[in-house]
Amino acid sequence: MQFTAAQIAMMINGTVEGNADTAVASFGKIEEARPGQLSFLANPKYEEFLYSTAASIIIINATQELKQKINATLIKVPDAYSAFATLLDKYQQIQRQQLTGIQQPVYIAATAKTGEHVFIGAFAYLGEKVIVADGAKIYPNVFLGDNVVVGENSIIHPGVKIYHDCVIGKNVTIHAGTVIGSDGFGFAPQADGTLKKVPQIGNVIIEDSVEIGANTTIDRATIGSTLIKSGAKLDNLLQIAHNVEIGNNSVIAAQSGISGSTKIGNNVMIGGQVGIVGHIKIADGTKINAQSGVSKSIKTPNSAVTGSPAFDYTAALRSQAASRNLPELEKRVIELEKQLREMMAKNNF
Repeated sequence: MQFTAAQIAMMINGTVEGNADTAVASFGKIEEARPGQLSFLANPKYEEFLYSTAASIIIINATQELKQKINATLIKVPDAYSAFATLLDKYQQIQRQQLTGIQQPVYIAATAKTGEHVFIGAFAYLGEKVIVADGAKIYPNVFLGDNVVVGENSIIHPGVKIYHDCVIGKNVTIHAGTVIGSDGFGFAPQADGTLKKVPQIGNVIIEDSVEIGANTTIDRATIGSTLIKSGAKLDNLLQIAHNVEIGNNSVIAAQSGISGSTKIGNNVMIGGQVGIVGHIKIADGTKINAQSGVSKSIKTPNSAVTGSPAFDYTAALRSQAASRNLPELEKRVIELEKQLREMMAKNNF
């Protein structure tokens, strides 16, 4: 597919500077793009390539000051990174619209329902009373258990397993290998030392416009629902335990784990390898630094914490600075003690 600079500018509300009829058919990084490709500049570290790149069209910030002549056609926008993301999304949508139909072999239960313009890949399994809404894409080797609902235009990538009764909203993307609705980790200690499994009879609800990375696990609730709210973005390799709630537009980086019944607020940012204990609350807008361990509720909105156990980010930086000065402080204390002993000896103390 080819697009002209004028067409691209219309998609991203940009202004063309140069030949509006210049056409591109693919994308390239600014430092290695070829003629016929589109690139963008958002990070000042790559500005030098703006003047040497072979890209035919470049998206740049409207505030970008040009230091020399540029051969490429420019599209100026308020935010080049955001505009480029919008363009990629539109391009991807066009590609996906072409992918429809049901490949063979698949298993689709007689009671399952599929909407219009759906795609069901080979070796997919759709259990009893499954609903796959209009425009959804179910890639090969996906398992949808009984009563699963997949909303409009959602994309379930290869090898995803969604257990019975779970609900996936509209415009959700779930990447390969993720498991939704596996049993929560619930066992009751018995008098004889054994552990009795507590049945997990709830489900998982994933609201609209959520994205979940590869090989993430989200456990079903013991009772009720594990809930991922609209706009949340979850990275690869996460463990989300039973009855957890994750708020709107919150983001969690890879290898983090959230224990059961914890409630994460809206617009929370959680770094990689963070561990959060169960049955606590994290206030809206909280930022948790990578590798932190959160052992109690964070009640103040827009807090920033770090460390294990996690505490105020600014205070943690001061503590680190003080720690780095400890060797020098030790030398000064030793010297002061020496001087004090000399003074005491001189004055016969």
